[in-house]
Amino acid sequence: MTRIGLISDTHHFLDNQVLRYFESCDEIWHAGDFGSVTIAHQLLAVKPLRGVYGNIDGYDIRSIYPEKLRWTCEGVKVYMTHIGGYPPKYNPALRRDLLADPPGLFICGHSHILKIMYDDSLQCLHMNPGAAGNQGWHKTRTIIRFTIDGKDMKDCEVIELGSRGYEINQGKTG
Repeated sequence: MTRIGLISDTHHFLDNQVLRYFESCDEIWHAGDFGSVTIAHQLLAVKPLRGVYGNIDGYDIRSIYPEKLRWTCEGVKVYMTHIGGYPPKYNPALRRDLLADPPGLFICGHSHILKIMYDDSLQCLHMNPGAAGNQGWHKTRTIIRFTIDGKDMKDCEVIELGSRGYEINQGKTG
């Protein structure tokens, strides 16, 4: 059984709450747009980290993390990339990959829209954890925790971290 903390679109900002929420996880997976390698180091200080680079990430992240990542966690084939779309509106550049070798779990970020949905045509669970950072148009910062137990994906929790900009604006009055 593997407990996963899933995050994306931190954009140079990591709320300390994330580290506390992910303490109970076995691994952290970041679906791109770290913003800086400092974010990766902060997450790595808590748990092992898998990640992919996003469109805003520079060489510091791109030299460590790939654009696409495939691996098996327990009995589940996982495919993670930053710009992926969602069922059935996948990024056209990925569609061939997904059809040729469908994963059991497809993870992406980029849209800042939290989405968990099943694709019957691929027999694949799609997850986008939304955005955990303060940059973007999202209103609420989110992450996901879930468990992979053999071939079962379960115990999924959507965690709201607060409004975008909350940590920055905290304590201001007016």
